[in-house]
Amino acid sequence: MERESRKLRESGVDRRALSIAQTVDGIGQKVRQLRRERQLSLQQLAERSGVSAAAIHKIERNGMVPTVATLLKLAGALNRSVSYFVEEEAAGPAVLVHPEDRRPLYTSKEGIELRSISGPYGPFFIAGAFATVQPGASSGPRPMEHWGEELIYLLEGTLQLVVDGEEFHLAPGDAFHFRTDRPHHWSNPSSEVARAIWLALRAR
Repeated sequence: MERESRKLRESGVDRRALSIAQTVDGIGQKVRQLRRERQLSLQQLAERSGVSAAAIHKIERNGMVPTVATLLKLAGALNRSVSYFVEEEAAGPAVLVHPEDRRPLYTSKEGIELRSISGPYGPFFIAGAFATVQPGASSGPRPMEHWGEELIYLLEGTLQLVVDGEEFHLAPGDAFHFRTDRPHHWSNPSSEVARAIWLALRAR
């Protein structure tokens, strides 16, 4: 794909076409970056996604453009939306996000809705979301571990966090900051909806 991008530049194709080619070029890099962030081998990601290790290797090296179905599988296994891999990253040094512009963020967890309040991946290192967590919802039976840190500011309801075996109960107005390389788990144990501002440090 790098060769195709160069050809586009030389042939004077409009900037939009060049932008699309550059976005496609970036898919493999994002897959590789997320896989390494989560400390997954090619084989481990293959088992999680149902995409062969050989195909993932080719995608990461820009030797193959993934189909929509393949990208959906990889996005799910890496807990990202498909838009994360194909969104354009031409944002300037400042981004204003109006309430009506909060785009939905993909999550494999049931009972939680995330709406983005941050700028796109690339220029910015912090990802922020307005989170709505339904009663009884949780991150699942197994604790999660991945590079980074998260900060939660609870607006309404109740949230329970368990980090490295220690349990924390959040009430409205509480803020909770933790490293995500420790085993962690979240849940809404109450009978009411919880709403929070949820910030996370993006992949290095």
